[in-house]
Amino acid sequence: MEYRRLGKSGLKVSALSFGAWVTFSNQMAVEAAKQSMTAAYDAGVNFFDNAEIYAHGQAELVMGEALQKTGWRRDSYILSSKVMWGAIPNPKPTQRGLSRKHVVEACHQAMERLQVDYLDLYFCHRPDPEVPMEELVWTMTNLIQQGKVLYWGTSEWSAQQIMEAHSVARQHHLIPPTMEQPQYNMFHRYRFEVEYGRLYDAVGLGTTIWSPLASGMLTGKYNDGAPDDSRINLKGYEWLREMFENEEGQLRLAKTRQLTQLAEELGTSTARLALAWCLKNPNVSTVITGASRPEQVVDNMQALDVVELLTDDVMAQIETILDNSPEPIPFQ
Repeated sequence: MEYRRLGKSGLKVSALSFGAWVTFSNQMAVEAAKQSMTAAYDAGVNFFDNAEIYAHGQAELVMGEALQKTGWRRDSYILSSKVMWGAIPNPKPTQRGLSRKHVVEACHQAMERLQVDYLDLYFCHRPDPEVPMEELVWTMTNLIQQGKVLYWGTSEWSAQQIMEAHSVARQHHLIPPTMEQPQYNMFHRYRFEVEYGRLYDAVGLGTTIWSPLASGMLTGKYNDGAPDDSRINLKGYEWLREMFENEEGQLRLAKTRQLTQLAEELGTSTARLALAWCLKNPNVSTVITGASRPEQVVDNMQALDVVELLTDDVMAQIETILDNSPEPIPFQ
């Protein structure tokens, strides 16, 4: 396993990590969760990502029970949660958002569900325009000073919002966000590669990227149609089916088929190629992967060996297939 610094912090995270968004969404049995998490841990993964909204708190409950069964030392792994949407269906105004009340109470609830005394990473799961930035930065700083959180970050914030948080922190001698959790994959590139471009050096932004396989499209399993047991056939995932079936989705599928051919020429899979492509970017601190079975975890981990196959020539071939390199922002 390769370990990378989380931005300019001193924390080292495994280049590949394990997320609970899809993995634990269907009330996965604790033993099954433990097996997949153990496969990741044994491969060197030290970061396990979660959020209050995942399965309305169930994902954290399952992960917490699984962690208790593993017997791992608490100082051997990194645990996260994200706050914004609330952990129950139809939350009341005080049970969602980024107010000081909800952020603090959600932190306590997440620690209780995960059965830990502190969260290594705590993310603001989308910005909240109704909460003053000063209130949020003060709240996160207080949680860190109390030892309940070690590092705080953002998820899907604009570069301007991240810089505003840093500005408030500098002005009031508070603790700024350390990391951002953005979507990043072969089909979703502009924000990560262009909008955040100056932040990596300017503030030492760390990144824990999600959806590296573009909601499963970059696994190649949809190349010949949707399997019966795929997520896009499940109730509640109609939005995903639409994303696959619209014009843009069909174009991406055509590109995925070409990427599958290239992966076969390299002696690997489409999924491992897509994960390796993300790992190739030096501004990626860790790539969050999901898996419901240990075998999938083992397969994902092999992406580390594919990175060395991505020579300049291969990267150029991928760029030709994708044909979506984002345009840089003109200097003003």
